[in-house]
Amino acid sequence: MKIYFLAIPIIIGVVIGIGLTLNLESAPNDSSILNKENLMQGTTILGNPDAKITIVEFGDYQCTFCYKFHDETMKKIDQAHIKTENVNFVYRDFPLNGPQSILASEASYCAQKQNKFWEYHNTLYDNWGGENTGWITKNVLIGFANDIRLDLDSFSQCLENSEFKQKVLDNEQFAREIGIDATPSFLIFNDSELYRIIGAQPFEKFEQALQELGTS
Repeated sequence: MKIYFLAIPIIIGVVIGIGLTLNLESAPNDSSILNKENLMQGTTILGNPDAKITIVEFGDYQCTFCYKFHDETMKKIDQAHIKTENVNFVYRDFPLNGPQSILASEASYCAQKQNKFWEYHNTLYDNWGGENTGWITKNVLIGFANDIRLDLDSFSQCLENSEFKQKVLDNEQFAREIGIDATPSFLIFNDSELYRIIGAQPFEKFEQALQELGTS
């Protein structure tokens, strides 16, 4: 949303199980929070949970460049690497566009309760209506739930009770603590190295990082 470029790869000489360290000006003083356990906490994994490489996206359901990534690059990554079980993918909320983005993220976790996080996630981006245009409302979100055949009573109650609002806000806070300041932002890592990519970069940029990390 703010900055769109490929950051220089940051190679980490520390095993992720112990803890990663980012050499970034915006990184926290206590960078021990940037580790695999924290990055994966509370997420739903797309792909093989045991894949050696993970892509973590920090995104906003209203973000223009998040939508472009979903519509273009993500489909290629899915076909080339996630479906072949070389890479897994997780999504973390960074709702920079405000209350409507927070509400959309809440809805995704209400869908997760019914084991349909990724179906709902994809439906949000497939029906993307711009940044702060008013397309995200509770009625619209309930309509999406109906489209993927969720239990509407359970979903609506979850949304009405703001059951996952704090989770979304915690995700945003965590992102800020590890130096994330734009959407979409990506951390791509294996057990010893990490690359950071910012923006809706073309597939080739992700492919380069994945090859460096050992998919080839």
